[in-house]
Amino acid sequence: MHELWFTRLLNAAFGGPVLALLHWLHIRPANPQAPIPGQVAMEILVALFLGVLGTLVGRALSVENPRGWQHIFEWLWTGLDQHSEEVIGHESHRFLGLIFTLTIFILAGNLLGLIPGFESPTGSESVTLGLAVVAFLYYHWAGVRKHGGKHYLKQFAGPMPAIAPLMVPIEVISHFARILSLSVRLYANMFAGDMVIVMMTALVPVAGVLFMGFHVFEALLQTYIFVLLTMVYLGSAVAEEH
Repeated sequence: MHELWFTRLLNAAFGGPVLALLHWLHIRPANPQAPIPGQVAMEILVALFLGVLGTLVGRALSVENPRGWQHIFEWLWTGLDQHSEEVIGHESHRFLGLIFTLTIFILAGNLLGLIPGFESPTGSESVTLGLAVVAFLYYHWAGVRKHGGKHYLKQFAGPMPAIAPLMVPIEVISHFARILSLSVRLYANMFAGDMVIVMMTALVPVAGVLFMGFHVFEALLQTYIFVLLTMVYLGSAVAEEH
């Protein structure tokens, strides 16, 4: 696979220390000459972009005269706040930081592939799996924090002790299946979208431009679905009936 210029730059600058760290952790990289894979490089690029953008917006914050990116972030924050309250409940503001972070990171990662010379990190199964694991661990942590470990785990046994031996494995499997559902849906759609754009641009450049518009819609849709499902799982974990 062709190594992107940013990935090559990172490996040239930090490949040695990363390779030493992987050896110390007894992890064998797929390519010792380039221990930082492309999807990790793209994740770093997205994080750097959002960090710089957030810093610039933070320095230019204005109550009297908001403008530019501040409008966009405020609109997004308000929309997520209102939507999460509908899905999760009145305590949704406690989780808004994670929800907002997931939204902007996934959306930026989805759209990165539209820029020549870059790829969408969300087109890699390892990246989407990591995002799904974060959501999975967070909503369980929220449930334990809300109800206490013992009371929260009771839901896995069902309403009747007699059926607990049947319900526990079913509930455990269903919860772990959420990781697969979140990660595979996002990965498959973004990977397929990137491949279609590459092929159509090579064959029919005009059609490639049209498919880029569809890719933007798909990026927005898949971000919404991932975040919405995370909200649903959070709402289920902190619901009072638990």
